[in-house]
Amino acid sequence: MSNRSLSALAALLLALVLAACGGSGETAAPTTSRSAAEAPAAFPVTVAGADGELVLENAPQRIVSLSPTATESLFAIGAGDQVVAVDDESNHPAEAPRTDLSSFQPNVEAVAGFEPDLVVASFDPGGLVPGLGRLEIPVLLQESPTDLDGAYEQIETLGAATGHTEEAAAVVEDMRSRIEELAASAEPEAHGLTVYHEISPDFFSATSQTFIGSVYELLGLRNIADEAGGGAPDFPQLSAEYILDADPDVIVLADTTCCGQTAEKAAARPGWDTLSAIREGNVVPVDDDLAARWGPRTVDFVEVVARALGEAGGS
Repeated sequence: MSNRSLSALAALLLALVLAACGGSGETAAPTTSRSAAEAPAAFPVTVAGADGELVLENAPQRIVSLSPTATESLFAIGAGDQVVAVDDESNHPAEAPRTDLSSFQPNVEAVAGFEPDLVVASFDPGGLVPGLGRLEIPVLLQESPTDLDGAYEQIETLGAATGHTEEAAAVVEDMRSRIEELAASAEPEAHGLTVYHEISPDFFSATSQTFIGSVYELLGLRNIADEAGGGAPDFPQLSAEYILDADPDVIVLADTTCCGQTAEKAAARPGWDTLSAIREGNVVPVDDDLAARWGPRTVDFVEVVARALGEAGGS
């Protein structure tokens, strides 16, 4: 994730309260190689997007993804051959046809230039959906969900929209079972522990009302951002004093790629050497993308945190 995209993400968190943000996960969700031509005839199909229902008369053959999460999901369910272009932040998998298209400030004409029969986006900054609509280009809008069930539903929706229903169901089932197993193993170690999730070095975080926060809740951790104050947004900017006072047991640094944050750099911050997480060695650096995206590699994010909890419990 580049410094440029971090700035864009921070703006979205403040203005839109949206987590839209390749990293290298440890494992990838299962993929399939079945082409669209082999998919069962399930069209026309009606799928639900964030802005309402979308009717697709035929299986799309020229998909443009303006969502890094959707890009990962499309390839995981075997629809990669149908993707002709992805945005400049879609860095996983490596074979995704990356372009200079912006997902933060999409250009209607540039997107239309790829002659798509389906565009998938994580949000509409204004003008994308109606602009493509005037060109009769369908858009499936999939905003950041608030929990894992919402993420599973989006993957299944992509399966229905692309003719890969069975593959999508298999990906979801694999994710669900693996995450449930990881959560069950981590919960005893996490019981009663508090966590601080760092999105950027200026202390932006995420509450339990977000997708990121729901993962910590599933693992049994208590999120210090939840007590940031009445009226706080889902992605509040905490203060150093607030974090020091909360004294989290676990710190997750999700700004390692964008900003080069490490456990050593966190410990060197004024007063942070007194924090329980620092003193006990419970600082968990994670790839920014794993923590910010809600696709198949969410399993990798859960695994990193669960393993860290297990190591902390065994120390």
